[in-house]
Amino acid sequence: MSKRAKIILIIIAIGFIAALIWFGKKNKTSIVEYETETPFKTTIVKKTVATGKVTPLEEIEIKPQITGIIDKIMLLEGSKVKKGDLIATVRVVPNEQSLISAKGRVDNIRISLSNAEISYKRNKNLFDKGVISRQEFENVELTYNQAKQDLKNAQNDYMIIKKGSAGSGGSANTNIMAQMSGTILEIPVKEGDQVIQSNNFNAGTTIASIADMSKMIFEGKVDESEVGKLVSGSDIEVSIGAIEGKMFPAKLNFIAPKGTEESGAVQFKIKADVSLDDNYFIRAGYSANADIVLEKKDSVLSIKEALLKFDKKTEEPYVEVKTGEGTFEKRTLKLGTSDGVNVEILDGVSETDEIKIWNKVSKDDNNEGNN
Repeated sequence: MSKRAKIILIIIAIGFIAALIWFGKKNKTSIVEYETETPFKTTIVKKTVATGKVTPLEEIEIKPQITGIIDKIMLLEGSKVKKGDLIATVRVVPNEQSLISAKGRVDNIRISLSNAEISYKRNKNLFDKGVISRQEFENVELTYNQAKQDLKNAQNDYMIIKKGSAGSGGSANTNIMAQMSGTILEIPVKEGDQVIQSNNFNAGTTIASIADMSKMIFEGKVDESEVGKLVSGSDIEVSIGAIEGKMFPAKLNFIAPKGTEESGAVQFKIKADVSLDDNYFIRAGYSANADIVLEKKDSVLSIKEALLKFDKKTEEPYVEVKTGEGTFEKRTLKLGTSDGVNVEILDGVSETDEIKIWNKVSKDDNNEGNN
């Protein structure tokens, strides 16, 4: 064999050895080592958030008993009142036709009374002389007394139509009084506005709304998928948008038996009594959120939800458990309660299993790859 051929063979051998070394290193670095985590025991609390607002437990609307015009408003919105305090006065503007009719009725009854009085006096003289019996005289006397009462009633009706009141108690209808102690939330009218009385056919004009601000409730709505897990009497926490960093304890006391559809989803109204803090003034209508515990499990075997993967065909959850150096096996899991970060494991893994963090390669492996 010539010297040249030997050199070529040596070069080929060196190249072959170099190729074997390169492929060996490549196969070695292709084994990717992932970081792992083991299951742990923790307390899992599943919550939901109900959006709503805080409103007074007791709120009433004050409406007039007569139709007229607001003559004077005595108080301002936000004023503290006691039951019986004067809020406003109403000036009666009588209907002319009703006024004339009432005046005519008074005149007619006055004529009847005059006639009954003459008859009464005549029959009294006859009774005193013994001409007529006592029964006949008493019948005439009764007619006379009824005529006097009719006149009085007609005159009162006339005064009510004209002034909105009759006699010494006349201010009862024209004076708008507070019907409960509390705070005036709103006075939606102003002096000079016309108001309509409350009756069977008309709700009437609201002159003021009053509420007891020391008793507040939370009103909100929850989705139909969660309402079945709520329990009346449960403790919840309410956060108010206008007051940062403060949670107010509350107790759930009402869950609506019927839901309403909103934007394609069925919502159920809930109410809760809010325990107030004297250091904070809560205004009616503040927007608020309620944190409601739906389910709580203490010291249960759990993993982070980020470790879960789902089978593309069956959509069953699974993880990959380490079985050796760089090797993992698939384990299908049975899940329980989740709080959005951790999830309860009912079956599939134990506390000693090492679960692959599928999106996190170990640092040592990264360094080897870079070399």
